[in-house]
Amino acid sequence: MARIAGINIPPNKIVSIGLTYIHGIGLHSSKQICDKLSIPQDVRVNSLTEDQVLKITEYINTNHKVEGDLRREISLNIKRLVDLVTYRGTRHKKKLPVRGQRTHSNARTRKGKAVAIAGKKLTPLKK
Repeated sequence: MARIAGINIPPNKIVSIGLTYIHGIGLHSSKQICDKLSIPQDVRVNSLTEDQVLKITEYINTNHKVEGDLRREISLNIKRLVDLVTYRGTRHKKKLPVRGQRTHSNARTRKGKAVAIAGKKLTPLKK
């Protein structure tokens, strides 16, 4: 099992897919890494040599911000927006969508489970 950037890469995955298990590396970045280091993308992780794993680890450490450093930077950016009391910061603070999505009928994943409001029950009209 290859361990890159503190993450155990699944041994039976293709290299370009396995690298996406690292936070901060997507499919496009993983394919670029494979091309740069001349590692075939269709090779499985368990068939990589120790030298290839070491080359991948060194390349990622020097050229990409991944895992803990990236998570820390993102949380600091959000904290900065909240501290400056920007519009985006207040949206983060209220746990609402930040990028202009509508919230009237959607955004349930971000807002959480719908809560019924007491006293809103409609009574039938009297004739």
